[in-house]
Amino acid sequence: MNPPIIDVIIPVLNEEDSIGKVIADIPDIVQDIIVCNNGSDDNTAEVALSKGAIVVNQPIKGYGIACLKGMEYIANKSKDKQPDIVVFLDGDYSDYPEELTKIIAPILEDNMDIVIGSRAIGERESGSMMPQQVFGNWLATTLIRLFYGYKFTDLGPFRAIKYDKLLELNMIDKNFGWTVELQVKAAKKKMKCTEVAVKYRHRIGESKVTGTIKGSVMAGYKILWTIFRYL
Repeated sequence: MNPPIIDVIIPVLNEEDSIGKVIADIPDIVQDIIVCNNGSDDNTAEVALSKGAIVVNQPIKGYGIACLKGMEYIANKSKDKQPDIVVFLDGDYSDYPEELTKIIAPILEDNMDIVIGSRAIGERESGSMMPQQVFGNWLATTLIRLFYGYKFTDLGPFRAIKYDKLLELNMIDKNFGWTVELQVKAAKKKMKCTEVAVKYRHRIGESKVTGTIKGSVMAGYKILWTIFRYL
């Protein structure tokens, strides 16, 4: 049996100080590391290229639209180069990229469709998540459990999904609702989902979402809107 083909998608905006560390810590079992440059005005793209990543550019700002650009790159590959599994993680070095093997294990060993890296059940540095993040994740996952019958503990960005299942979800969100859209749609389609505990640390640089009041409010609104949209 051939080993699975794994691609990694990393959306980034001005992460020149961290993206090299992220790429360096990704296990060498992956085929392509696709860095989705979301309108950075620093040297993020150059650093990523120097570390061996593929860089695709999406100048329109938005977490979701950056991820969609990475998916577009994968879709344009020849069939034999398209992955079996796609892993998403952030480019700010708050995740531990070496835990990728832990993230994909339930797919390989238990035939799961989707694996969420949960910071809620894992180890996280004190202060690495803002209070509004902790509360927002609790509220969102509680609502998903109540309305969709699926138990999640986190909307964590570090996640793995079978590529064919990712296509089946028909992802469309272009901004803050991306992670919750994936989980809600997976629940509606009764996909096999699980979580694994992951570590989490202080990010390098300032968050584009929780680093501002406006970002926090907009993210919270979009997450709740997405949960109710698909009821």
